[in-house]
Amino acid sequence: MARISLDCPNSLPGIPLSVLSVPMENKYKCQQCLQVLRKPVQAQCGHRFCVHCFKQLTSSGPKPCEACRQEEIYEEPISILNSSEAFPDNAAGREIASLPARCLNQGCNWTGSIKEYEAQHEGRCEFERILCEGCQTLILLTEKDRHDERECEARTLNCKYCKMTFNFKEIKAHDEICLKFPMQCKDCGKKKIPREKFNDHVKSCAKSKSTCPFSEVGCKSMVENNDLLFTYFFCQQVNALENIVCVLNREVERSSVTMEAFAHQHRLDQEKIENLSNKVRQLERTLTMRDLQLSETEQLVRELQFCTYDGIFVWKISDFSRRRQDAVAGRAPAMFSPAFYSSKYGYKMCLRLYLNGDGTGRGTHLSLFFVVMRGRCDALLKWPFSQKVTLMLLDQNNREHIIDAFRPDVSSSSFQRPISEMNIASGCPLFCPLAKLAGKSPYLRDDTIFIKAIVDLTGL
Repeated sequence: MARISLDCPNSLPGIPLSVLSVPMENKYKCQQCLQVLRKPVQAQCGHRFCVHCFKQLTSSGPKPCEACRQEEIYEEPISILNSSEAFPDNAAGREIASLPARCLNQGCNWTGSIKEYEAQHEGRCEFERILCEGCQTLILLTEKDRHDERECEARTLNCKYCKMTFNFKEIKAHDEICLKFPMQCKDCGKKKIPREKFNDHVKSCAKSKSTCPFSEVGCKSMVENNDLLFTYFFCQQVNALENIVCVLNREVERSSVTMEAFAHQHRLDQEKIENLSNKVRQLERTLTMRDLQLSETEQLVRELQFCTYDGIFVWKISDFSRRRQDAVAGRAPAMFSPAFYSSKYGYKMCLRLYLNGDGTGRGTHLSLFFVVMRGRCDALLKWPFSQKVTLMLLDQNNREHIIDAFRPDVSSSSFQRPISEMNIASGCPLFCPLAKLAGKSPYLRDDTIFIKAIVDLTGL
């Protein structure tokens, strides 16, 4: 077999299922990501994977195939995933490439094949929306550059005066405290005076006016700095006091401006924290919904793996000894089989088995019961359920099966149309003596038993 090349750093996981315009067949599904196969490879066990997913699975060495385990066909060494034993599945690749596809992006009407989608449209659609890493806003891919440069609330800019880097929202608050910000003297009209030198300019500006040194004794005149020279020698002591007051006023003013800027910045930070908290809560809710959807999908997949639609169901119960010990200890007295159907749109049913017996059979017999479950098409079916049911414990030598059969009591609530997930079980508490499973029993081989149910479909 050809060894899979691991030199594909840009390989991607599977193509989303919703890209397909038709229902997807299981043979086109990756067993790891559960999406449409992208560059499919086939392991020696026969299961298919995207080359990206297979490389991840085997990156640290050979791994057991989980799909083989789930299908209960696990067998070493065939079920060991190994890059040296896998090969590109070109036939499946060609089939997938020809499948009809459509674009998922809102507003885009593109259609074509999977091959055209990968080669020409994926990652190039003008309607594709991406998440801005800065402001976390969804934007069109074609508008990313313009958004980053002109619109993003989280973009960074340099102060054109001091060259410091700030967030766009913070730049206006910075202008209020920037030491290099240009100011204009209202007295002499001089412009572009840096804020850090403005107070010195006011002090030395010839046109700047100050209150008369004798204002404290009633003078209300404003005197230009030039005129103060004439009174300097007469009011040195008053000027000294004025200088002290002026310095204090400047400090108070500077502190006030700084505090206002800090308060504004604090409000911006609080808004940012609140926005981030809201996004975290929204993501948590989204993750919770995704977990619920994943759980429901996993349950549906498990049901579909063992589901039949002809009224005949064979239930393989492995690890019998441990399960029986759990039943005897009371940890798991009963177990339910996967659901099966009388037809695709028919009755939904399952079996309930007590490995240590139930009721009159407790401790002496296997007790086996038949359960009518709530199905999707119950409104179209005939009620009460009245079909003959045959239950069998299979002799693995195919000689003498243990068989019990019954016709439903149509007056029993067990066979009316279900109003909850399933009706009360009805069947055989004395189905099989436990003694028949002792020793080299033909019914118990390799710690496994097989139970078969047959629903008579006559009249349906």
